[in-house]
Amino acid sequence: MIFDSATVNMLIEGIGETLYMVFLSSALSYLIGIPLGIILVVTDKDGIRPLPIVQGLLGLAINLLRAVPFIILLIMVIPITKALVGTLVGAKAIVPPLVIAAAPYIARMVESSFKEVDAGVIEAAKSMGASTFQIVWKVLLPEAKPSLLVGAAISITTILGYSAMAGFVGGGGLGAIAINHGYYRYEAGLMFVTAAILVIIVQIIQEVMMRLSRATDRRIR
Repeated sequence: MIFDSATVNMLIEGIGETLYMVFLSSALSYLIGIPLGIILVVTDKDGIRPLPIVQGLLGLAINLLRAVPFIILLIMVIPITKALVGTLVGAKAIVPPLVIAAAPYIARMVESSFKEVDAGVIEAAKSMGASTFQIVWKVLLPEAKPSLLVGAAISITTILGYSAMAGFVGGGGLGAIAINHGYYRYEAGLMFVTAAILVIIVQIIQEVMMRLSRATDRRIR
């Protein structure tokens, strides 16, 4: 494999497209996933406002979406993708399916983080007359912040893996380079390079989020 200027430029463009897909999809997924996770916790049978029917139906819908393999989901949501972004190829076209796939996963991660909060802290807030919104905003979110950040590291790297798979169906980014220019053209070196770049991105994301988690964890101060 020869690293000429065209290959280097292609890799730089691929990194940019991958970061665009991952971070935009992560932001949108969290905008959806955090409220869903809050609803799951609040309406749980042991939650602040138990609503078993709501919790059960929402949990079922989330589990169904999580059960669909991402490569199949990409195809299933083609009409939605076309309606939202007007195209089925490129980095922009992968954002809607990434959000649809990641939001339920993030909702479960948020639910798990909130359930780690000491029940005694929640009971104390209730006894002082705090509303449901106040408990969520002033108790659950601050107390669960370190766990939420660890979950974010896992979620973002999962989305990164999904984005790489999108190369099979016309998505952009490093996954498309590895498949179209590496696998199909028998350029094993290029595949290894793109894989190495993805590993480096994962390591950076993990390190940043873990540092933020430790910085916000009051238990280790």
